[in-house]
Amino acid sequence: MAKIHGISKASVQRIWHANGLKPHLVKTFKLSNDPNFIAKLDDVVGLYMNPPANALVFCIDEKSQIQALDRTQPGLPMKKGRAGTMTHDYKRNGTTTLFAALDILKGVVIGQCMPRHRHQEFLKFLRTVDKTTPKRMDIHCIADNYATHKKQELKDWLAKHPRFHLHFIPTSSSWLNLVERWFGKITTDRIRRGVFKSVPELERAIHDYIKHNNANPQPFVWTKSANDIILKVNRGRAALKMAPLVRVEKL
Repeated sequence: MAKIHGISKASVQRIWHANGLKPHLVKTFKLSNDPNFIAKLDDVVGLYMNPPANALVFCIDEKSQIQALDRTQPGLPMKKGRAGTMTHDYKRNGTTTLFAALDILKGVVIGQCMPRHRHQEFLKFLRTVDKTTPKRMDIHCIADNYATHKKQELKDWLAKHPRFHLHFIPTSSSWLNLVERWFGKITTDRIRRGVFKSVPELERAIHDYIKHNNANPQPFVWTKSANDIILKVNRGRAALKMAPLVRVEKL
């Protein structure tokens, strides 16, 4: 651009900065095409902002294929004027899947690592949640639309455990599930910079992180109303020349 217009690169940069333009950055997005987007949004946001009495609300999901990575050479510790270092290459020592249920009011996490993430493992995790929560309380679970969450075996189990209620977020709306925010936190704080020589070592690190999290839990607080979200989504749909979301009043 500087060459075409006969000005310096610094001038181009100043013009971009003055107009709030950042051409070096690209952000990704995806708008949900779920025909029941508004109904599901109202349901999930309602649980966040007005949770039912005598019930626990969990955001539940699995973080699959977490790799136990060992570096090819020892890293160097942080010191004055230099960040900690680690080699760019690594050795793969296997994977694990973390199933997690985040209590939206307390910030406490129930976590369990398993080698796979089929509906069998998801059912096993729900049984763990069942065993570790007071029997007198209903359990509301916010989950995504992964196929393992909708298997007939799971539906049969839920029918036998009426205190459990599954609430599905709209498709392509993982940002509505607060446990995804917690997954990002454990990745940044513990997994990404870790060195793990085996899967058991990785799993011990994960369970240790959960233990420390639960000793001083910090819940995420949801602040956006369903109407605010619909307005923002409609601005995006308008930019893409898509039909706006419209509430359908029940008779």
